[in-house]
Parts: sequence; C-alpha cells; structure tokens
Amino acid sequence: MAKKIILTALGLILVVGALAGIKVMQFQAMSASAASAGPPPESVAVSEVKEVMWQPTIDAVGTVTSAQGVTLSAEVPGTIKRIAFESGAMVKAGQVLVELDSVTERAQLQAAEANADLARTNLERDKSLEKSGSIAANQVKTSAATAKQADAELARLQSIISKKTIRAPFSGRTGLRMINLGQFVGNGDALVSLQSPDPVYVDFSLPQQRLSELTTGLEVRVATDSFPNEQFTGKLAAIQPELDAVTRNVKLRAELQNPKGQLRPGMFVRAQVVLPKTEKVVVVPLTAIMYAPYGDSVFVVGPPKAKDQTASDDEKAAGKDDKNDNNQKAAGEKTAAADKPADPNALVRAEVRAARSDARRFRRDHERPQAGRQSRRHRSIQAA
Repeated sequence: MAKKIILTALGLILVVGALAGIKVMQFQAMSASAASAGPPPESVAVSEVKEVMWQPTIDAVGTVTSAQGVTLSAEVPGTIKRIAFESGAMVKAGQVLVELDSVTERAQLQAAEANADLARTNLERDKSLEKSGSIAANQVKTSAATAKQADAELARLQSIISKKTIRAPFSGRTGLRMINLGQFVGNGDALVSLQSPDPVYVDFSLPQQRLSELTTGLEVRVATDSFPNEQFTGKLAAIQPELDAVTRNVKLRAELQNPKGQLRPGMFVRAQVVLPKTEKVVVVPLTAIMYAPYGDSVFVVGPPKAKDQTASDDEKAAGKDDKNDNNQKAAGEKTAAADKPADPNALVRAEVRAARSDARRFRRDHERPQAGRQSRRHRSIQAA
C-alpha cells in the first residue's frame, strides 16, 4: 500500500515538472521573440518637399463701405403724398423717390407770380413817366425795389416746391423705407438709405511698422464668410496721412469692383495686401511641423545614410554633441547649397539638425542649474 502511494506521488511530480518545464520554455521563447522583434513600425503620411516662389502678404481685417452712400431726409416739413420706390430697388440718378404735399405752396406761388408781374408793370410805367418828368426819381427806385422783392418771393416759393420732391442724387440701391404714405415729416427726418453698390471701399488698419512697405496701387485680396469660395481683388486706393495716436495704426482704403453687389456696406472682411517682392522658400505641410520652445522641427524621410553617419546622437558623449552637431550642420548646409536644385530636402535636413542641436543645448543649460540647486539643498540638509 505504501509502495503504491509513493509511486503515485512520483508520477504526479514528474507530470507537474514536465508541464512546468514546457511552460518555462514557451515563456523564454516568447521573450526572445519579443526582444528581437521590437515595436511595430508606425504608419506615417509622407509629402514631397518643394521649393517655390512665395509672394508675402500682410493680413488685416476690415469693413466694407460704399463709394457713395447717404441717408435721404426731408429738407422742408410736409405730408407724404407719393412714394415712388420700393425697398431694396435699384434707382437712377435724378429719379423721383418721394413727393410731399405742396398744394399750399403752389397757391402761394400763383399769388407771387401775379405780384411779380404787377411790380414789373409798375416799374416800366414809372420809368416812362420819369423820362417825361412826371414823377420823381425816388419813385422809380421804390418801384424797382418792389419788383425785386416780388421776384425773390417767387424764387423762394419755387425752391420750397422743388424741395418737396426728393430725388436720387446718384444711381444706387435703396434701403428699407422709413416712411409711409400720408405721414407727416419734419426738417431732417430720415426717409430712406441710398447706397452705390459698385465700386465699394474696404477700410482697414495696419501697425506703423508696416508703413514702409505700403504704397498706393498694391494689390489687395478680400475674402468674406458670406462667400467662402470666392475671392475679391482690388487696389490700395489711399493711405491716411496721419496715424492714430492711441493705437499707432495707419488707416488704409482699398477700392474693389463689385458688379454683382455681393459686398455690402458694413460687412466684415479679411484683407490681404500683396507685397511686390517674391521669395524662394521650401514648402512643407503645416501638419508636419512640430512646435517647441527651443525651436520648430520636422521629420525628413530620405535615402539611407552611410554606416558612420547613422549613429544616434544620444549615444555620443555630452561633450562631443555640440561639435558633431555643428559639423553635421555645416556639412548639411554645404550639401544643400551644392545640391539645391537637385535635392531640396537637404535644406530641411540641415534645419532639423540645427533644431536638435539647439534642443540638447537647451536641456543641458537647464539641467545643470537644477543639479546645482539639488546639491546645495543636500548640503544644507546635512549641515542641519
């Protein structure tokens, strides 16, 4: 009985040991495979670096204003007799827009015309009597003054009647009417807004540092959220001669053609002043740039380098980093200058090396003061 128990125990021990050994071997094989394989490669998007001619611009925000725009108002009081326009309609220069009741003034005009005729008749009669010596010269002067007064009263009434008819001073588009038929309006009461849709002005401001680059006639590009797929172009028409004493900004005005009437007065727009000079630059996608306090950088995908040039910079001694980086930067700049037409990527690689060198220098400069502060703190604790 004891012999069977011992044999059974030995059998179990052998089975468990065999299973444990198999598992250990499997774990070792998995660890070795993971160590040799390393992390899986990352998927990246690659874009070709190109060297293009770039025309710099100055960005600003502005407001659209009409080349001609007024709010028509009544010059004389009266009751509105006729409204000869519709809100938002195009009108021509000289077109009648509003007529005020002028019945009273026209009746007064007829009386004034009769008085003027009588005064002129009396003046002619007195002049003929003066020649025969029948009346004194003072009587003729009095008759002449009376005739002039009658003519002046006639002209005054004619002016009042003409002002009771409001006409468009220029061609444009009317706004929403502010009056109704039969309404009484007084002196200066607003009737309707009139705006000329073409051309229009865009007013904006720029800091005084940009004043030396600005001249009239420069191209100006305008965009608005109302028409996101369209761009309007014009010319810089005027520069304010004086600057704002508070903001130190200079005001500018661009003139744009607006045949379709898409730009409306008061509209918010983004303006770009196109400078005449051009620059040769290397263009990379905006999403490829990595921004950092010690400098901006990009990753460059290029052909494999020689074995002696592929050593990692982090494996080198700290004292040799700056020297090697400076040599690589100089070599990269020479290669970029020599092969600039054939390999534009050399320019970007040189900038990346310079950015890495600046990053390591920045880290060393900040790590050394921190290490010194920690050592001083340790000494102070020991002394305490």
